Amino acid sequence: MDGGGWFEPYRIKVVERIPVTTARERRKALDEAGWNTFLLRSDQVTIDLLTDSGTSAMSDRQWAGMMLGDEAYAGSRNFYHLEDAVRSAYGYRYVVPTHQGRGAEHIVSRMLIHPGDVIAGNMYFTTTRLHQELAGGTFRDVIVEEAHDPDSTHPFKGNIDLGKLERLIGEVGAERMPYVSVAATVNMAGGQPISMENLRAVRELTGAAGILVVLDATRAVENAWFVKEREPGYAERSVAEILRETCDLTDLCTMSGKKDSLVNIGGFLGLNDPDLAEEARNLCVVYEGLHTYGGLAGRDLEAMARGIEESVDDDHVRARIMQVRELGDRLIEDGIPVVRPIGGHAVFVDAARFLPHLPQERFPAQRLAAEIYLEAGTRTMERGIVSAGRDPETGEHRRPRLELVRLAIPRRVYTSRQLGMVAASVARVFDRRDEVPGLEMAFEPAYLRFFQARFRPLDR
Repeated sequence: MDGGGWFEPYRIKVVERIPVTTARERRKALDEAGWNTFLLRSDQVTIDLLTDSGTSAMSDRQWAGMMLGDEAYAGSRNFYHLEDAVRSAYGYRYVVPTHQGRGAEHIVSRMLIHPGDVIAGNMYFTTTRLHQELAGGTFRDVIVEEAHDPDSTHPFKGNIDLGKLERLIGEVGAERMPYVSVAATVNMAGGQPISMENLRAVRELTGAAGILVVLDATRAVENAWFVKEREPGYAERSVAEILRETCDLTDLCTMSGKKDSLVNIGGFLGLNDPDLAEEARNLCVVYEGLHTYGGLAGRDLEAMARGIEESVDDDHVRARIMQVRELGDRLIEDGIPVVRPIGGHAVFVDAARFLPHLPQERFPAQRLAAEIYLEAGTRTMERGIVSAGRDPETGEHRRPRLELVRLAIPRRVYTSRQLGMVAASVARVFDRRDEVPGLEMAFEPAYLRFFQARFRPLDR
């Protein structure tokens, strides 16, 4: 790019009208939704930054591919297109499609975990940990300490602390650790990457102990960009080359195609071991559908295959990362406390510092997400004590050290001017932050409570 700048490497072909609401309408909608942004209707939202999962804009090539969907129950040609795309970009020999990433997580957990097992990982993710627990396992966090410090500018806050991992192996025994779960990037830490140097060291340590490495490849393309940008020796390597090297250091992967792969639905499990692949296909038939469609229509398989090809283009990834960073920099300029460095898929506002007068049991991040919606109709997501859930043994709230609100940016959807409006509205909430009271929980579901919990606002 001339002058080191960036721009969106696409032009807009189709537009969608977005709702513009009044303050009174937003307050009514939030009351009806139990002050949970997940329970708002999309037609009540102006700028939707709830998630980057399944919310990206597909390209003309992807939409054209949808018309070529082979809806045969078995052996759809679109499955083989997807298989070729995964092998080319990610390198895994065997591909099992799933309806989305948590379908792949379910299969891996049932396949590899036995009651009493311990799974180490670089910070938990909600659905991943739940599947591990439902299979009888226990998750143990071995991420570097910098990941818990929103002000740390460590370039790879997703790294695994090798000392923590080695001590855990010694404590529980390698035979009780079926795999290490490696996320690239780490969502709950603020979209933070893991370095190739660290991943190689993890591979060496686990290989010596006979422990598998399972990659959460959901945003591994974005991780590859950070490696290119920050790690010595990678500046001249392409995103596609770095992605392939990343996957080559792992045994299998779970993938939500709804993120990097630019589709609205779909995922896959990538494997190299033929016996594990056979077991995964068998479980896919039970829980997802035949192993050549995995709960997806042929047209969805084709869209994902084409999305994978588009996702590893350097110009695409650069624009994606820079748009997120631009929003983060604007918030920093306005004095908003955010997780640094800015991650790949979202800007994470530090609700604990934004609303320091609210204790964690008053759900400051949940309240802040609600206030951002009330201000201008922007929907965001809590990533704190509500998302962390309860300890299954004690029943007490888990209390994560990070209490965050995530502003997740869908790919190829919003303009910089729209995101500038979001930044201005967050700044207005910040100006009146001392007036914002907390919440109390009115309804709590048994699992993944952040999706469906309901709250009541407190006076103070």
